[in-house]
Amino acid sequence: NANDVSELGKYGASKILQVSNDKLNKFNGEAYADTIGQAAKNEGAQVIVLTSSANSKFLAPTLAVNLEAGYVANVISLPESTSPFKVKHSVFTNKAFATTEIKTDIKIIGLGKNSYGLKENETSATTEAFSPNLDAHDFDMEIVSVDKATDKVTIADAEIVVSGGRGLKGPENWGLIEDLAKTLGAATACSKPVSDMGWRPHSEHVGQTGKPVASNLYIAIGISGAIQHLAGINASKVKVVINNDPEAPFFKAADYGIVGDAFEIVPKLTEKLKEFKAQNA
Repeated sequence: NANDVSELGKYGASKILQVSNDKLNKFNGEAYADTIGQAAKNEGAQVIVLTSSANSKFLAPTLAVNLEAGYVANVISLPESTSPFKVKHSVFTNKAFATTEIKTDIKIIGLGKNSYGLKENETSATTEAFSPNLDAHDFDMEIVSVDKATDKVTIADAEIVVSGGRGLKGPENWGLIEDLAKTLGAATACSKPVSDMGWRPHSEHVGQTGKPVASNLYIAIGISGAIQHLAGINASKVKVVINNDPEAPFFKAADYGIVGDAFEIVPKLTEKLKEFKAQNA
Protein backbone atom coordinates (compact mmCIF):
# COMPACT_ATOMS: atom_id res chain seq x y z
CA ASN A 1 0.00 0.00 0.00
CA ALA A 2 2.99 2.30 -0.28
CA ASN A 3 2.08 5.57 -2.03
CA ASP A 4 5.56 5.73 -3.52
CA VAL A 5 6.35 2.28 -4.91
CA SER A 6 10.07 2.96 -4.51
CA GLU A 7 9.51 2.79 -0.73
CA LEU A 8 9.08 -0.97 -1.16
CA GLY A 9 12.86 -1.15 -1.52
CA LYS A 10 13.09 -0.52 2.22
CA TYR A 11 11.54 -3.92 2.75
CA GLY A 12 13.60 -5.98 0.33
CA ALA A 13 11.94 -5.43 -3.05
CA SER A 14 14.62 -5.16 -5.74
CA LYS A 15 12.37 -4.86 -8.80
CA ILE A 16 8.90 -3.35 -9.07
CA LEU A 17 6.64 -3.83 -12.08
CA GLN A 18 4.28 -0.91 -12.55
CA VAL A 19 1.15 -1.41 -14.64
CA SER A 20 -0.67 1.54 -16.20
CA ASN A 21 -3.98 0.45 -17.68
CA ASP A 22 -7.24 2.30 -17.11
CA LYS A 23 -9.18 -0.97 -17.37
CA LEU A 24 -7.41 -2.18 -14.23
CA ASN A 25 -8.34 0.82 -12.09
CA LYS A 26 -11.34 -1.16 -10.81
CA PHE A 27 -10.75 -4.63 -9.38
CA ASN A 28 -11.47 -7.49 -11.78
CA GLY A 29 -10.48 -10.97 -10.64
CA GLU A 30 -9.91 -12.45 -14.10
CA ALA A 31 -7.93 -9.47 -15.40
CA TYR A 32 -5.84 -9.16 -12.24
CA ALA A 33 -5.06 -12.89 -12.23
CA ASP A 34 -4.05 -12.74 -15.90
CA THR A 35 -1.84 -9.70 -15.26
CA ILE A 36 -0.06 -11.28 -12.29
CA GLY A 37 0.30 -14.55 -14.17
CA GLN A 38 1.92 -12.91 -17.18
CA ALA A 39 4.29 -10.96 -14.94
CA ALA A 40 5.23 -14.13 -13.06
CA LYS A 41 6.02 -15.97 -16.30
CA ASN A 42 8.09 -13.09 -17.65
CA GLU A 43 10.11 -12.90 -14.44
CA GLY A 44 10.46 -16.65 -14.01
CA ALA A 45 8.84 -16.45 -10.58
CA GLN A 46 8.82 -19.64 -8.56
CA VAL A 47 6.88 -18.34 -5.55
CA ILE A 48 4.04 -15.82 -5.65
CA VAL A 49 2.99 -14.23 -2.35
CA LEU A 50 -0.50 -12.77 -1.94
CA THR A 51 -2.20 -11.02 0.97
CA SER A 52 -5.22 -12.25 2.91
CA SER A 53 -7.54 -9.63 1.43
CA ALA A 54 -10.86 -10.58 -0.11
CA ASN A 55 -9.56 -9.56 -3.55
CA SER A 56 -6.50 -11.79 -3.23
CA LYS A 57 -8.59 -14.77 -2.18
CA PHE A 58 -10.93 -14.09 -5.09
CA LEU A 59 -8.23 -14.10 -7.77
CA ALA A 60 -5.91 -16.75 -6.29
CA PRO A 61 -7.74 -19.86 -7.59
CA THR A 62 -7.86 -18.43 -11.13
CA LEU A 63 -4.18 -17.52 -10.95
CA ALA A 64 -3.33 -21.02 -9.70
CA VAL A 65 -5.20 -22.64 -12.60
CA ASN A 66 -3.59 -20.32 -15.16
CA LEU A 67 -0.09 -21.15 -13.90
CA GLU A 68 -0.79 -24.78 -12.95
CA ALA A 69 0.42 -23.80 -9.48
CA GLY A 70 -0.35 -25.11 -6.02
CA TYR A 71 -2.04 -22.60 -3.72
CA VAL A 72 -2.16 -22.49 0.10
CA ALA A 73 -4.03 -19.73 1.94
CA ASN A 74 -3.69 -18.38 5.50
CA VAL A 75 0.05 -19.09 5.74
CA ILE A 76 1.34 -17.95 9.13
CA SER A 77 5.12 -18.44 8.95
CA LEU A 78 8.06 -18.71 6.59
CA PRO A 79 8.36 -22.05 4.75
CA GLU A 80 9.53 -24.80 7.08
CA SER A 81 11.64 -26.09 4.19
CA THR A 82 12.08 -25.25 0.51
CA SER A 83 13.00 -28.74 -0.69
CA PRO A 84 10.35 -30.00 -0.28
CA PHE A 85 8.43 -26.71 -0.06
CA LYS A 86 6.32 -26.87 3.10
CA VAL A 87 4.27 -24.10 4.71
CA LYS A 88 2.32 -23.87 7.97
CA HIS A 89 -1.17 -22.42 7.71
CA SER A 90 -4.32 -22.06 9.77
CA VAL A 91 -7.33 -24.27 9.04
CA PHE A 92 -10.91 -24.65 10.29
CA THR A 93 -11.30 -20.86 10.73
CA ASN A 94 -8.09 -20.54 12.75
CA LYS A 95 -8.99 -23.34 15.15
CA ALA A 96 -6.04 -25.53 14.11
CA PHE A 97 -2.84 -25.49 12.09
CA ALA A 98 -1.60 -27.72 9.28
CA THR A 99 1.62 -28.10 7.34
CA THR A 100 1.19 -28.57 3.61
CA GLU A 101 3.72 -29.44 0.92
CA ILE A 102 3.38 -27.70 -2.45
CA LYS A 103 4.81 -29.90 -5.19
CA THR A 104 4.15 -27.80 -8.29
CA ASP A 105 6.92 -25.86 -10.05
CA ILE A 106 5.24 -22.56 -9.19
CA LYS A 107 3.92 -22.02 -5.66
CA ILE A 108 1.31 -19.49 -4.56
CA ILE A 109 0.86 -18.65 -0.88
CA GLY A 110 -1.63 -16.31 0.75
CA LEU A 111 -0.38 -14.77 3.98
CA GLY A 112 -2.64 -15.01 7.02
CA LYS A 113 -3.80 -11.70 8.43
CA ASN A 114 -1.34 -10.13 10.90
CA SER A 115 1.02 -13.11 10.61
CA TYR A 116 4.02 -11.01 9.61
CA GLY A 117 5.35 -7.68 10.80
CA LEU A 118 7.24 -5.19 8.67
CA LYS A 119 10.97 -5.74 8.69
CA GLU A 120 13.28 -3.31 6.96
CA ASN A 121 15.83 -4.80 4.59
CA GLU A 122 17.16 -1.85 2.60
CA THR A 123 17.47 -2.64 -1.11
CA SER A 124 17.91 -0.42 -4.13
CA ALA A 125 14.62 -0.98 -5.97
CA THR A 126 14.21 -0.38 -9.68
CA THR A 127 10.83 0.29 -11.28
CA GLU A 128 9.88 -0.98 -14.74
CA ALA A 129 6.73 -0.48 -16.77
CA PHE A 130 4.80 -3.65 -17.52
CA SER A 131 1.99 -3.93 -20.07
CA PRO A 132 -0.02 -7.16 -19.84
CA ASN A 133 -1.65 -8.60 -22.94
CA LEU A 134 -5.31 -8.62 -21.89
CA ASP A 135 -8.23 -9.65 -24.07
CA ALA A 136 -11.98 -9.20 -23.92
CA HIS A 137 -12.52 -12.44 -21.99
CA ASP A 138 -10.62 -10.97 -19.05
CA PHE A 139 -13.49 -8.53 -18.63
CA ASP A 140 -16.45 -10.86 -19.08
CA MET A 141 -17.37 -10.18 -15.46
CA GLU A 142 -17.56 -6.67 -14.02
CA ILE A 143 -18.30 -5.34 -10.55
CA VAL A 144 -21.14 -2.89 -11.09
CA SER A 145 -21.54 -1.59 -7.53
CA VAL A 146 -20.42 -2.24 -3.97
CA ASP A 147 -22.76 -1.73 -1.03
CA LYS A 148 -21.00 -1.08 2.25
CA ALA A 149 -22.94 -2.62 5.12
CA THR A 150 -21.44 -0.47 7.88
CA ASP A 151 -18.88 2.24 8.57
CA LYS A 152 -17.62 0.33 11.61
CA VAL A 153 -14.35 -1.55 11.58
CA THR A 154 -15.19 -5.19 10.85
CA ILE A 155 -13.92 -8.02 13.05
CA ALA A 156 -12.19 -9.68 10.09
CA ASP A 157 -10.24 -6.53 9.15
CA ALA A 158 -9.56 -5.16 12.62
CA GLU A 159 -6.05 -4.75 14.00
CA ILE A 160 -7.62 -4.35 17.46
CA VAL A 161 -10.78 -5.99 18.82
CA VAL A 162 -12.55 -5.07 22.06
CA SER A 163 -14.90 -7.83 23.19
CA GLY A 164 -17.44 -8.06 26.00
CA GLY A 165 -19.11 -10.88 27.90
CA ARG A 166 -21.78 -11.50 30.50
CA GLY A 167 -19.68 -9.62 33.04
CA LEU A 168 -21.14 -6.42 31.60
CA LYS A 169 -24.48 -7.49 33.14
CA GLY A 170 -26.69 -6.14 30.36
CA PRO A 171 -26.86 -4.49 26.91
CA GLU A 172 -27.38 -1.09 28.52
CA ASN A 173 -23.73 -1.18 29.64
CA TRP A 174 -22.28 -1.82 26.20
CA GLY A 175 -21.21 1.80 26.00
CA LEU A 176 -18.07 0.79 27.94
CA ILE A 177 -17.05 -1.47 25.06
CA GLU A 178 -17.97 0.98 22.33
CA ASP A 179 -16.20 3.95 23.94
CA LEU A 180 -12.97 2.00 24.38
CA ALA A 181 -13.22 0.57 20.85
CA LYS A 182 -13.80 4.02 19.33
CA THR A 183 -10.80 5.41 21.20
CA LEU A 184 -8.58 2.60 19.92
CA GLY A 185 -10.06 2.50 16.41
CA ALA A 186 -11.08 -1.08 17.17
CA ALA A 187 -13.89 -3.43 16.21
CA THR A 188 -16.38 -4.58 18.84
CA ALA A 189 -17.13 -8.25 19.50
CA CYS A 190 -18.84 -10.42 22.09
CA SER A 191 -18.99 -13.89 23.59
CA LYS A 192 -21.58 -16.50 22.56
CA PRO A 193 -23.79 -16.09 25.66
CA VAL A 194 -24.06 -12.37 24.95
CA SER A 195 -25.28 -12.94 21.39
CA ASP A 196 -27.54 -15.80 22.51
CA MET A 197 -29.26 -13.47 25.00
CA GLY A 198 -29.76 -10.88 22.27
CA TRP A 199 -27.55 -8.24 23.84
CA ARG A 200 -25.49 -8.03 20.64
CA PRO A 201 -25.99 -9.23 17.05
CA HIS A 202 -24.68 -12.68 16.12
CA SER A 203 -22.34 -10.98 13.61
CA GLU A 204 -20.23 -9.86 16.60
CA HIS A 205 -20.04 -13.31 18.18
CA VAL A 206 -16.45 -14.52 18.39
CA GLY A 207 -15.58 -18.14 19.08
CA GLN A 208 -15.67 -21.69 17.76
CA THR A 209 -19.22 -21.29 16.42
CA GLY A 210 -18.81 -17.60 15.66
CA LYS A 211 -16.22 -15.53 13.83
CA PRO A 212 -12.50 -16.18 14.19
CA VAL A 213 -10.24 -13.29 15.19
CA ALA A 214 -6.63 -12.78 14.09
CA SER A 215 -6.05 -9.29 15.43
CA ASN A 216 -2.82 -7.79 16.74
CA LEU A 217 -4.59 -6.99 20.02
CA TYR A 218 -7.66 -8.66 21.54
CA ILE A 219 -9.13 -7.16 24.71
CA ALA A 220 -11.67 -9.31 26.54
CA ILE A 221 -13.83 -7.58 29.14
CA GLY A 222 -16.04 -9.61 31.44
CA ILE A 223 -15.41 -12.84 29.49
CA SER A 224 -14.55 -15.91 31.54
CA GLY A 225 -12.80 -17.69 28.68
CA ALA A 226 -14.68 -20.84 27.68
CA ILE A 227 -12.59 -23.13 25.51
CA GLN A 228 -14.86 -22.46 22.52
CA HIS A 229 -14.23 -18.73 22.80
CA LEU A 230 -10.48 -19.14 23.19
CA ALA A 231 -10.40 -21.35 20.08
CA GLY A 232 -11.83 -18.48 18.05
CA ILE A 233 -9.19 -15.96 19.12
CA ASN A 234 -6.22 -18.32 19.03
CA ALA A 235 -4.60 -16.48 16.12
CA SER A 236 -4.58 -13.08 17.87
CA LYS A 237 -1.08 -11.93 18.74
CA VAL A 238 -1.65 -10.22 22.10
CA LYS A 239 -4.57 -11.07 24.39
CA VAL A 240 -5.63 -8.90 27.33
CA VAL A 241 -8.35 -9.81 29.82
CA ILE A 242 -10.17 -7.66 32.38
CA ASN A 243 -12.19 -9.74 34.83
CA ASN A 244 -13.06 -9.58 38.53
CA ASP A 245 -12.60 -13.36 38.91
CA PRO A 246 -8.88 -14.22 39.25
CA GLU A 247 -9.73 -17.88 38.56
CA ALA A 248 -11.30 -17.16 35.16
CA PRO A 249 -9.78 -19.51 32.52
CA PHE A 250 -9.00 -16.55 30.24
CA PHE A 251 -6.12 -15.49 32.49
CA LYS A 252 -4.21 -18.67 31.57
CA ALA A 253 -4.51 -17.85 27.86
CA ALA A 254 -3.90 -14.10 28.17
CA ASP A 255 -0.61 -12.26 27.72
CA TYR A 256 -1.78 -9.56 30.13
CA GLY A 257 -4.53 -9.61 32.73
CA ILE A 258 -6.21 -7.14 35.07
CA VAL A 259 -8.20 -8.45 38.03
CA GLY A 260 -10.86 -5.95 38.96
CA ASP A 261 -14.25 -4.40 38.30
CA ALA A 262 -14.65 -3.58 34.59
CA PHE A 263 -17.05 -0.76 35.45
CA GLU A 264 -14.20 0.99 37.28
CA ILE A 265 -11.24 -0.03 35.13
CA VAL A 266 -12.54 0.42 31.58
CA PRO A 267 -13.68 4.08 31.91
CA LYS A 268 -10.31 4.97 33.47
CA LEU A 269 -8.44 3.11 30.74
CA THR A 270 -10.48 4.84 28.03
CA GLU A 271 -9.86 8.26 29.59
CA LYS A 272 -6.10 7.67 29.85
CA LEU A 273 -5.97 6.55 26.21
CA LYS A 274 -7.86 9.67 25.13
CA GLU A 275 -5.38 11.83 27.06
CA PHE A 276 -2.45 9.99 25.47
CA LYS A 277 -3.88 10.46 21.98
CA ALA A 278 -4.51 14.18 22.60
CA GLN A 279 -0.94 14.69 23.81
CA ASN A 280 0.50 12.88 20.82
CA ALA A 281 -1.81 14.21 18.13
